[in-house]
Amino acid sequence: MAAGINRVILVGNLTRDAEQSYTQSGFAILKFSIAVNSTRKQGDQWIDEANYFDITVLGKRGEAIASYMTKGQKVGIDGQLRQDRWEDKNDGRKRSKVYILADNIQFLSSRDSGSQTGGNQGGWQGGNSSGGNWNNQAPAQNAPRPQQDSPAANFEDDIPF
Repeated sequence: MAAGINRVILVGNLTRDAEQSYTQSGFAILKFSIAVNSTRKQGDQWIDEANYFDITVLGKRGEAIASYMTKGQKVGIDGQLRQDRWEDKNDGRKRSKVYILADNIQFLSSRDSGSQTGGNQGGWQGGNSSGGNWNNQAPAQNAPRPQQDSPAANFEDDIPF
C-alpha cells in the first residue's frame, strides 16, 4: 500500500510576532499564525476573505528565525498538517486542533518593511532531519545588467515566464 501525501504550501502575513518557548529538556518551539488573503465571488460581488493558520517550527530552525518573525512579515511556508488530540480536563470532551509543522520558511518581505512586499529577500530553508541553509539572494533590481555587445543586451522581447 502506498503512503499518503501530507504537504501544505502557503503564502501569507504573520498576524502577530512569533512566540518562542522551550520544553523542560531545552528543545525550542516557535509558534506563529499567518493570514492568507483570497477573494471569491458571491453572486455579482467579489468578497475578500482571510483564512488563518497556526504554524509551528521545531528545534534550531525555530531559534534561528525567531527574531525575524514579526507581525506583518510576508512568508512562504512549506510543511505538513498535524493534529493534536486531547481530552478536556473540565468537561471530559475530546478536543483537537490542526496546525502546520513547517519544514521550510521563505521570507518574502524585508525585515523592516512589515506587510510591504519586497520580493525575495532570502529565507530559511531547512530539511526534515538535518539543519538547512540561509538563502540570501539579492533582489532582481540589483542584478548586473548585460553589456551592450552581448546577445542578451539585444534581446527586446520579454521572457514569457
